[in-house]
Parts: sequence; C-alpha cells; structure tokens
Amino acid sequence: MFSILATTEQAATAAGWGGMILWIVILFVFMYFFMIRPQQKETKKKNAMLSELAVGDTVLTTSGFYGTVIDIADDTVIVEFGSNKNCRIPMQKSAISAVEKPEEAVEK
Repeated sequence: MFSILATTEQAATAAGWGGMILWIVILFVFMYFFMIRPQQKETKKKNAMLSELAVGDTVLTTSGFYGTVIDIADDTVIVEFGSNKNCRIPMQKSAISAVEKPEEAVEK
C-alpha cells in the first residue's frame, strides 16, 4: 500500500517540477521578445545612424540642442550651435540622439 502512495507522490512531484520549468522557459521567452530583442534593434539602429554621420548634418543632442556637425574624429564630433556660428563644442558621438541630413531638410 505504501509503495503505491510513494509512486503517486513521486509522479505528482515530477509533474510539478515539469510545470515549473515550463513556466520559467515561457518567462524567458517573453522577456527576450518584449525586452531584450527591441533593445538590440534600437542599438543597431542608433549605431547605423552614427556610422552614417557626415559633416554638414544637423543633429539633435541628448541634452536637446540642435547643431551642425563641423568635424568628425573617431569618437568625437565638433558641433556648431546657434545662429552666430561662434559656439563650437566637441562632444562624443554617443551624445547625438537624432540626425537630419541636408537633403531631408530640403524635401520637407
């Protein structure tokens, strides 16, 4: 009698572990498709935008300033701000949040 109860308890325990592992796998799949994958796509998009950056492009910085790219070094960009063209500030490429090409400005 005890052996039948023991095998029943073992089967219930195995089913419980299998269900728990299934939910953990579902959780990781959910996290991948709703958190990790969109972040990777956004990173690739930003890297592509920064690799196409050229002199003369209008940029928006992460601090909210609009400026024009004057010079590009490896990881540093010199941006000119203001209408009097006297404010030139070197900054990192990662501080650029948006780029507008001169051709796009003419079309709009």
